Amino acid sequence: MPQRFQIFTVFLFAYFLSYFFRSTNAIIADDLVRDLGLSASELGLMTSLFFAAFALAQLPIGSALDRFGPRWVVPAFMLAGAAGSLLFAAAANFTMLALGRALIGLGMAGVLAGSFKALGGWFAPRRFATISSVFVGFGASGSLVAATPLAWLSEAFGWRTVFWVGAFVIVASAAAITVWSRNPPEVDVDRPREGSFADIFRDRQFWQIALLGFMMVGSLFAYQTLWIGPFLREAVGLGRIAAGDMLFTLGVGVIVGYLVCGYLADRLGLERVIAVFAALFFVSQAALGLFGPDWPGWALGATCASFGFFGAYSILLYTHVRNVFPVHMSGRAVTATNLLAIGGGAILQWLLGVIIALFTPDASGSYPASAYRTIFVLTAGAGIASVLFYLPLAIRPVRRPPEDVTRTV
Repeated sequence: MPQRFQIFTVFLFAYFLSYFFRSTNAIIADDLVRDLGLSASELGLMTSLFFAAFALAQLPIGSALDRFGPRWVVPAFMLAGAAGSLLFAAAANFTMLALGRALIGLGMAGVLAGSFKALGGWFAPRRFATISSVFVGFGASGSLVAATPLAWLSEAFGWRTVFWVGAFVIVASAAAITVWSRNPPEVDVDRPREGSFADIFRDRQFWQIALLGFMMVGSLFAYQTLWIGPFLREAVGLGRIAAGDMLFTLGVGVIVGYLVCGYLADRLGLERVIAVFAALFFVSQAALGLFGPDWPGWALGATCASFGFFGAYSILLYTHVRNVFPVHMSGRAVTATNLLAIGGGAILQWLLGVIIALFTPDASGSYPASAYRTIFVLTAGAGIASVLFYLPLAIRPVRRPPEDVTRTV
């Protein structure tokens, strides 16, 4: 196997695990509430800690990636994820559960940016949008395993067993990256680097990209990894397996979107594709809030698939930010964007739980459909505003200087 595809494969499995672990709570939420007595706000806060820890680690990870390369940085952080999975499996109270979830987020914090750093150094720039979208598309299949298959596993063996085993799988993945990957040619530990995070944060284009990422990635993860599950069960009236099937459908939509978005961006224009599909994502998000028990299943499935498909185009924002900043700053540029994007997941996941908790639950503890309708409308409205802020870049794209190109082999 050529070295670049070997590197692609070991980072792909790590990203598969990252997607799986971030998505688990949408299926096991009822188990966590039953076993540990969590409220809606506690469930939202605990789940959001994955994204909070993930986001807070982005800036130091970005500097480390540009300095030492993904071969060493990514596995080192993944060991924290393994420890978090063990703690989550053993949790006897909310505090242990929350700390375990935060450690899992910390462990997975370097996987996406590290993978892009590695792939960007080994594949030609003109192919990066396609390569990165295929990479994320296959990696996102972790969300499929965290849907119906996880529901089956949880019922057969218990959710704790899933996390016990998961810890050992994380360690194996980290070892594979260390053994079988190599740093990209651009990484040179002895060479000083120009540019800083301050240069990135002063750039208006960065904020146009990153704030759209906050709403796209943030709302996609907030719903897919938690609140879609309770919405489907409480507002639409589906059982656990049926809700898992809808999450599976949403996950398939995400994967298909990831697989095709790079191809479309390379041919139709990166910025235009982002703007159009971001708008469609927020429209489909608002449409989900309209569903109730009397709506046909096929329509709900189609809307879930559309929500996932359009939301997947958020991955192109990382390609866009790579085009804005020099190659030697690519690790910092991607992680700065990830700080806002994954931070959006943490903030929105917690905030949506707070909003839902403002409504009065029924005797069984379920919240009314109006609670979920409210959060869909709020996130869709804020999302459309972020698209309008980004829109000037789609009308008049700004490119990186031609001499600033990535070296490939």
